[in-house]
Amino acid sequence: MSEQNPHPVVVAVGHDEMDAALLYAAGEVTRLGCGLHLVQFVQVVPDGPETVLVDVTDAQQVGRQRLHAAISHARCLIGDRTTLTSELVLGGIVPALVAAARDARMVVLQRREPSRIRRVVTRSVVSGVAAYTPAPLVSVPASWSVDRAPGSRPTVAVGVDVVERAEEILRAGVDAARARAATLHVLHTWGFPDASEDIRMTRRDGHRAPRATAEIFAALDRIGDLATGVPLRIDAPHLNPADALVQASRASDLVVLGRSDPLAPLGSELGPVARAVLAEAACPVMLMDPRTPHHRSGQHRAAAHPAGRDAS
Repeated sequence: MSEQNPHPVVVAVGHDEMDAALLYAAGEVTRLGCGLHLVQFVQVVPDGPETVLVDVTDAQQVGRQRLHAAISHARCLIGDRTTLTSELVLGGIVPALVAAARDARMVVLQRREPSRIRRVVTRSVVSGVAAYTPAPLVSVPASWSVDRAPGSRPTVAVGVDVVERAEEILRAGVDAARARAATLHVLHTWGFPDASEDIRMTRRDGHRAPRATAEIFAALDRIGDLATGVPLRIDAPHLNPADALVQASRASDLVVLGRSDPLAPLGSELGPVARAVLAEAACPVMLMDPRTPHHRSGQHRAAAHPAGRDAS
């Protein structure tokens, strides 16, 4: 990223209004004390050789108009003192986002309800960026807003699969919860993938929940002072992980997930749970690379809050 705007929050600007993504990004740059960088993509699909130049020119003009509108909206959200930069990219969405995210704090995309064809394109962008950048990637539903029920406390939900490899995911969740003065809700769900699970349940499986809870407490203790004073709730139910996380998203401000099992030799950087949560979550979803340390550059502006631990 440029010297003018080092380590920014990057927002991918598309064809639609970006109100939700810009609103989320504005909150992050305020929290982190960094700049905002907007990347407008222009996709050109020419009809024939004689129309290529016209198509490109028209698409660039439309792209600039959308970028200017996004800049104006973003400036209203972040004020005049925050650095705001932008760029217009012709084609190559994934490579451009990966390049822009090389030194970024995070990349923010807005999720919409696309057609079947556009859904494939959207998934390929998320998968591609997740595969090649260590920066956190946040998907924000187009319908999301910061409004919550009066008197309700902010909540950050964290999905934990293998506790032994979840320390960086937990660290990111704790960081987000502290910044929002929120409760940290850690979910370690488990279950067998077929109808024989009731038969296969054993006495040992019945001890899985308390064992996982103890392991999560130990992992949070290893994080150290960052986790001190953050209200905590731990759930380890026998449920489908995606269903449990989507349900939790309805009462959460953010869901934090690992992109994939770092030991899996094959497959997408987005596992089936992450794909399902991305498609259906009611709140923003942050995808973290569990192999990359979660760096907290910049001081937290939120003060510590009284500790409260609850496990169920």
